[in-house]
Amino acid sequence: MAHTKVVFYKEEDGTVPVLEWLDGIPVKAQLKCLAKIERLREEGHELRRPEADLLRDKIYELRASFQGIHYRVLYFFHGNLAAVVSHGIVKEDRVPPLEITHAIERRKNFELNPKAHTYEEE
Repeated sequence: MAHTKVVFYKEEDGTVPVLEWLDGIPVKAQLKCLAKIERLREEGHELRRPEADLLRDKIYELRASFQGIHYRVLYFFHGNLAAVVSHGIVKEDRVPPLEITHAIERRKNFELNPKAHTYEEE
């Protein structure tokens, strides 16, 4: 099976929200989230519950938990790649609607100009 290219969303000011968020969570939670991103790379559209789920408006979530805290990484598919656009820590079973709205806005920005909103490691 071919791997799915995974990219990170970059704001116009050059910041990468998901990477900044990852830096601020416990290392073991970071590793779990990064493992889920790797699973997305391996499985792409085939990734299903309990690891991933469709939220709404083409926004999906990757699901990781550590010490009773639910971490969510939001992404969408654009052609043959997956763009990671947002994040969240969920105390209940649902991602806050505002976080999904941010992800939808970022998806729209990305779709208008993928090159400008793609973070590439140097």
